[in-house]
Amino acid sequence: MGDRPRVTAVLLTASDAVTRRRLAGREIGSALRRHIERGIIVARELEEAAPDWVHRVDTGDRTVAGIAAEVIGLTGWMAER
Repeated sequence: MGDRPRVTAVLLTASDAVTRRRLAGREIGSALRRHIERGIIVARELEEAAPDWVHRVDTGDRTVAGIAAEVIGLTGWMAER
């Protein structure tokens, strides 16, 4: 890592509606309800606990490539090459 590693923290976020839709695509029945309830709790905890210097990246209705490009931009990796 070298003498001076640089850390870039990123919190991936999505609206409750997007999260419900994603979970509904892979969970069924009572498991879906539990995952939605737990997801809401964890999302709120992460938002409150993550310091202001942590970047928030909204993943709602975006492609993986688009999200990755934003994260890479935040890290400055491409500018260093």
